[in-house]
Amino acid sequence: MGNHKSKSGSSLLIKGGHLIDPAARIDAPMDILLKDGRVAEVAAPNQIKGADEKFDARGLIVAPGFIDLHVHLREPGQVYKETIATGTAAAAAGGFTSVCIMPNTAPVVDSPEWVHWLREPERGAQVSVFPIAAATLASKGAILTDFRALQRAGAIAVTDDGKPILDDDIMREALTRGAELNLPIVQHAEDVRMTENCAMHAGAKSFRLGLRGMTAAAEASVVERDVHLAMQIAKSRYHVAHLSTADALKAVRRGKRANARVTCEVTPHHFSLTDEDVGDYDTNYKMNPPLRSASDLEAILAALADGTVDAIATDHAPHAAHDKEIEFERAAFGITGLETALALAITKLHREKRMPLARVVELFTAGPARCFDLRGRGSLGRGCHADVTIFDPKKKWIFERAKSLSKSRNTPFDGWKLTGRVVATIVSGKIVYPA
Repeated sequence: MGNHKSKSGSSLLIKGGHLIDPAARIDAPMDILLKDGRVAEVAAPNQIKGADEKFDARGLIVAPGFIDLHVHLREPGQVYKETIATGTAAAAAGGFTSVCIMPNTAPVVDSPEWVHWLREPERGAQVSVFPIAAATLASKGAILTDFRALQRAGAIAVTDDGKPILDDDIMREALTRGAELNLPIVQHAEDVRMTENCAMHAGAKSFRLGLRGMTAAAEASVVERDVHLAMQIAKSRYHVAHLSTADALKAVRRGKRANARVTCEVTPHHFSLTDEDVGDYDTNYKMNPPLRSASDLEAILAALADGTVDAIATDHAPHAAHDKEIEFERAAFGITGLETALALAITKLHREKRMPLARVVELFTAGPARCFDLRGRGSLGRGCHADVTIFDPKKKWIFERAKSLSKSRNTPFDGWKLTGRVVATIVSGKIVYPA
């Protein structure tokens, strides 16, 4: 394959690969010419002539660049856990060309100034970064932020992720204001009045471990209320972050059937693990929402297959060792996820559940692009951004967290045998992985 450090203004021909582009309804051998940061041409094999450089994609899947709707990069304020530079390097290694980053930093990203700061070149991002701003000031759930000013600064959605918007009037007002601006409101669905001091899912396992458990109702009740509001407020856009329960899915289905603009994402850990996997107080299995029951997992698998779920998002949540290597109740919630997402999807969904590869690709590309209106991304049509993910769907490998590009090591997938590996990640026509 040679050395592919493409120069700016140069053209790159991706040859011999099998293109899966669900948005363009292509699942066939195709060659792609990238030029000046855009897709210049897509054609049947050997039709495109003349390019400065070539990438040999024989035996590989070529897909639009993957988009992660839910990533924590810990800047500003917690750079010992992750930085925009390290987190986006991990994203590139996982095949992601765009990441949407959460505002629950220190300080919270609730002003246009902080949105601008996140996008400055000095942050050293390896992939495209799309800030999601706080929905309320300091994410305290009381006073809405200036959605219009945040959107002008570059925010693509608003959320109080890590905390829910619980007050009915505040949520109604957020959806109403979002509707005026065509801005999605992203909800971390958790009724915290029902989950105080809870460390995992409420079930037989939490009972055996003597841990207080979060009920499925704590998530579902919030989604039910929100979907009800979204159905009432014309043009409002509502997105459920890291959905994890069968009952919340029922509410999402109801909203979609009513043609409300309701979307949702699911994480790889919620389709790969259950609460039984927590084992003997292993904090690498502690996340919020928590790992759920086997029946919730089955419902999620069905919803991924039937189109109810719009996107796979990692909820990449890096933590330093001292945040995790303490008692289960006191340990931080969250795991890293950027480098294992595609392999878990291929291993668990495609190989074990026979989900077509095109559907897996859609959940990383066209689906997320649609959720947050990322135009010119999620497809490789002519004129689209030259963001490409090239992977080997048959490659077997073992994930070793010691080799992760993230600053943090909090993952339950260390040592897992996986199938499907990213070979190259291209952002704006430049190969950013392997670096």
